[in-house]
Amino acid sequence: MTTRMMMTTERTTTTDFILILLSAGSSTRMGTGQKKEYLPLEGGTVLSKSLLSFLNFANQQSAEEKSLTHIFITVPHNQEREAEKAAFADPRLEDLKKNRHFHFIEGGKSRQESVHLALKAALPYSSEKSIVLIHDAARPFVSEKIIRETAESALRYGAAVPAIPAVDTLKEISESENGLFIKKHLRRSSLRAVQTPQAFNLRTLLSCHEKAESNQIEFTDDSEIWDAYPDLTEGKKVFLSEGSPENKKITYKNDMPEQEKNSESTEEKMCPTKIRVGMGTDLHVLCEGRDFILGGVRIPAEKGELGHSDGDVLFHAISDSLLGASGLGDIGSYFPPEEAKWKDADSAVLLKKIWSDVKSKGWTLVNLDCVLEFEKPKFLPWRDKVISSIAETLGTEKDRIFVKAKTNEKMDSVGHGDAIKAYCVCLLEKIK
Repeated sequence: MTTRMMMTTERTTTTDFILILLSAGSSTRMGTGQKKEYLPLEGGTVLSKSLLSFLNFANQQSAEEKSLTHIFITVPHNQEREAEKAAFADPRLEDLKKNRHFHFIEGGKSRQESVHLALKAALPYSSEKSIVLIHDAARPFVSEKIIRETAESALRYGAAVPAIPAVDTLKEISESENGLFIKKHLRRSSLRAVQTPQAFNLRTLLSCHEKAESNQIEFTDDSEIWDAYPDLTEGKKVFLSEGSPENKKITYKNDMPEQEKNSESTEEKMCPTKIRVGMGTDLHVLCEGRDFILGGVRIPAEKGELGHSDGDVLFHAISDSLLGASGLGDIGSYFPPEEAKWKDADSAVLLKKIWSDVKSKGWTLVNLDCVLEFEKPKFLPWRDKVISSIAETLGTEKDRIFVKAKTNEKMDSVGHGDAIKAYCVCLLEKIK
């Protein structure tokens, strides 16, 4: 299990309510190839819309009530970064998320396994009376009223789920070699369709999950797990609070609101992130008496780059690629060479300024791919150090950066050892 935790405060607390948002599914039934929780909805995403409802609920709690400060979001393997962007896509969350702890946790192969993993992660932040609210992130239309009534009922009874009367007449079936037949006629008046959030005493539910795992039994939802082990729940039954037909789950493409389906092209609906490619290139003369600097790393060499700044040809190409992708200009307009204050400037400082401005526009880095052209010295022994330096300067992971070097087969100024050239292609993305 991997966990990515984002905190807006250093304070750690135990609370009456802990939220688990389930978003680790594959969304295959959407038929779009796009994870449904990341689809655009009402100025954010499906995931941010669900989160907004719970944070609004927490914001309305009285001063006497303990707040909802710990939120656990289960996500697919290696999608912590994407989930974080989708979760906070709605600008209305900016103030609401303050003083709260967000944990992005890799989910399991099933809903039950994902809940179990999240419960174990939440245990250190719980008390004996803590109530966990477990909600499908694909139910973005849940109301604060449903959340409050379910949460308060769970505090009173130990377990509660919202439910609505069954609309269709349901039958229990039997299956034979000739097909399906009705086995039993169920009374619709005694049937309910349950929704989320489902709310339980956290530590009791975790004990039930532990026993279910030990018994290797797969259940449909957490209310079924709770009812399966009366010895652990002291025989407490699950209370049914009032749900709503509006609290529907997005399962198929047609479950999305009409205005959302009509507001964008099909391509935009299927891709809630905006992506941009940028290319940068730079050439510097090599001469004696100058440092040979690549990506912030000084490499022993007979000659170094001649330039108005420190001449770091690689950082300059990276800077231009980032500025081009984000549409913010180029390095020459940012730091005019005719201005004396940029004389011998540290290119790492310049790149950090550029990257700060690019990030402020909502862009994040997917990857950089760089090519260097020069004759000597050999680059391979220095490659890992250069990649690490770039990653540190941009505050990103090394596996998003790659740099390779070529010679120019003794042709032109580069091939004759009189110049060095760098190319960089970057991919940026942001939630629309």
